[in-house]
Amino acid sequence: MIAALVAGLAAGYGIAIPVGAVGVYLVSLTARTSLWVGACAALGVATADGGYALAAVVGGSALTDAIAPIAALLRWASAVVLCGLAVLVAATGVRRYRAGESAHGTVAGTVTSPLRAYLSLLGITVLNPATVVYFAALVLGGQATVAATPATAAVFVLAAFAASASWQLVLATGGSLVGHLVTGRRGRLATALISSAVILALALTIVV
Repeated sequence: MIAALVAGLAAGYGIAIPVGAVGVYLVSLTARTSLWVGACAALGVATADGGYALAAVVGGSALTDAIAPIAALLRWASAVVLCGLAVLVAATGVRRYRAGESAHGTVAGTVTSPLRAYLSLLGITVLNPATVVYFAALVLGGQATVAATPATAAVFVLAAFAASASWQLVLATGGSLVGHLVTGRRGRLATALISSAVILALALTIVV
């Protein structure tokens, strides 16, 4: 049981800590809205990671074989969505700068609810086929401890979710601090443009 717990924590942190386009967007979203919205978005990412960990435990290599034929399509879909987000972040930053609007509470003219943030980040993260391959490799490599019994499998999945959630919440907290520190119109604009450029660059690396 302890081995499954440690394996789950290691797997969750292993997939979460390398900050990619989703992590950058999470920080940017929290900076432009609120910690509550960012926390819900963070849980959306963690839910996707936990779901993929569960799928890997249940399906193992069969799941990776099923995803393989559409992996390229998923990568392109992910890149397109992230490029769209990059454009949205930059356009929203410029619009707010010109209008002198408050940075909190809206994104692209609509109220950003915690539920919307959760579902958006869940959907974006699900588009990453590498996540399920990553978890499947770990499960198959540690079959004796991870999926030996339903109890150890559950511990592994919950630990992976908890690890991912804790790290995503750290990113959201960082975004909230950025939002409080960068309060001027020019600071907000610079934050939006920088995060947009980083998201765009990371999105392009998915397909290049």
